[in-house]
Amino acid sequence: MGSKPSHTKLKLITISTISFFIAFIYLSISHSPKRHETFIFHTLQDQKQPTQIFPRHVIKPSWYKFLENETKNTRLKIGLVNVDGTPIEVKGLHDEEPELVNVHFRRVNKSVTWKDLFPEWIYENEPQISSQCPEIPMPELKDYVNLDVVLARVPCANATDVFRLQVNLVVANILVKNGLDSNDVYREIYVVFIGPCSPMLEIFRCDDRIWHGGNVWIYKPDLRRLKQKILMPVGSCQLASPFAEPGREEWRKYASSSSTDNKIVHKPREAYVTVLHSSESYVCGAISLAQSIILSNSTKDLILLVDNSISQETLHNLKLAGWKIKVIERIRNPHAKRGTYNEWNYSKLRIWQLVEYDKLIFVDADFLFFKNLDPFFMFPQLSAAGNCRHVFNSGIMIIEPSECTFKTLMEKTLTVVSYNGGDQGFLNEVFSWWHRWPTKLNYLKNFQTDEHRKYEYPKDAYAMHYLGLKPWMCYKDYDCNWDALEYRDFPNDLIHAKWWEVYDLMPKELQKFCDLTPEMDTRIRLERHKAKIANFSDGHWKIQVKDPRRLSNSDI
Repeated sequence: MGSKPSHTKLKLITISTISFFIAFIYLSISHSPKRHETFIFHTLQDQKQPTQIFPRHVIKPSWYKFLENETKNTRLKIGLVNVDGTPIEVKGLHDEEPELVNVHFRRVNKSVTWKDLFPEWIYENEPQISSQCPEIPMPELKDYVNLDVVLARVPCANATDVFRLQVNLVVANILVKNGLDSNDVYREIYVVFIGPCSPMLEIFRCDDRIWHGGNVWIYKPDLRRLKQKILMPVGSCQLASPFAEPGREEWRKYASSSSTDNKIVHKPREAYVTVLHSSESYVCGAISLAQSIILSNSTKDLILLVDNSISQETLHNLKLAGWKIKVIERIRNPHAKRGTYNEWNYSKLRIWQLVEYDKLIFVDADFLFFKNLDPFFMFPQLSAAGNCRHVFNSGIMIIEPSECTFKTLMEKTLTVVSYNGGDQGFLNEVFSWWHRWPTKLNYLKNFQTDEHRKYEYPKDAYAMHYLGLKPWMCYKDYDCNWDALEYRDFPNDLIHAKWWEVYDLMPKELQKFCDLTPEMDTRIRLERHKAKIANFSDGHWKIQVKDPRRLSNSDI
């Protein structure tokens, strides 16, 4: 009789002891600072309310603590974009849960490809045929207001993935809707990108990034710049020419200034820029380019980046031509072979370091302006004319200088391989989302052996891109591309003569930089002789040359 109560008492003590140790172990683990609990965002499309991300007993993420401190708000309203099933590490207790809102949008049709958004050409010169872009669905923005933060996951996909673009544009539209009202009054709003892949550089500037930890990036975007982006077409499937279109006055408000508060901070600083490196072979081109810009009555600065291959005498005369000189250290293309034409062409990336300017229009030194291009400074980075396939031609383009963008580009040079080995291929890989300028801003002197087009070019062209043998590498009398079989896509005597009109207006002391070298003169005479032997039907080899620049009277 006496042993039974003792056995029961012992059993109770044992159960209590085990329970105590289980509780102790649980509390020790749950309060250990080294332990990170992981919670999953469940934001299924059929849910009316998102699953709680922050149960009251869990640890809050570092990014959330940063935003609490930044906003002085302990209960943030967060819009969730594309965060289904995303794991988030949490690290600190809190007393209040944020208000979470699922942002619903219809995913872009899988049949829409990058080629549909960025076609090789569009009907830009035929207003009766309207070029349309495929639909990229956006949320009902009126359903998502008064947000403090947008939290989004960017898909890990290649640079030409349409859904990746859609997510970035959804986030941008929600941010502008919540942070900038119809009267341009600003309200602070932030975006948190989670996951292994960062947002698109083309839409979210690295200058606006204010925090980064692990797989989390926080941005406080410049909303005026961001609004300019979302008012652009979704691709180069439509011309980005709002200044020429009635009813697009809203776009103008965001085209030429930026601010982080409710005031426009300054008149934009803008300039044209080109680069000379490795030799003086394009000095004449740079001089004629500057002269043509000045003749167009431009009000912008002219900036010339040069390396130490340009002599002091040449620099003095480039200044006389109108350029403000800045000396740079050239940049080697890490994927180019030594001694090749493209070994140092990444030097063009230095233009992003001209942070004293808000916007720059870069122009290659083999361009000539026929009209004033100043109105095109209203466009955002990166705007350019098309080239072929889905890419832009980097011979003329608008960029927005930024030291952190430059650093990002330099990092990418190590991993991103140019499709054509040059800067144009590299920039198209990085800035895959770009805005189409009309062809007349970058009319390529390329006629692709179409005999009917040899003497035709658009009379309303703004600028000519002199492909093939450059005018200063030929005689004044005619376009020497006629004489070289490998350059027969490029000749045009009228366009050639337009360049020499600018040359004739140059001061005499500048014209000497366009003199023929012995090598140029010999090449021209040899090609004329070959054309004569081949009896080319255009007959340019028969023309009696009168150019005083030639070094020999013999045509071999």
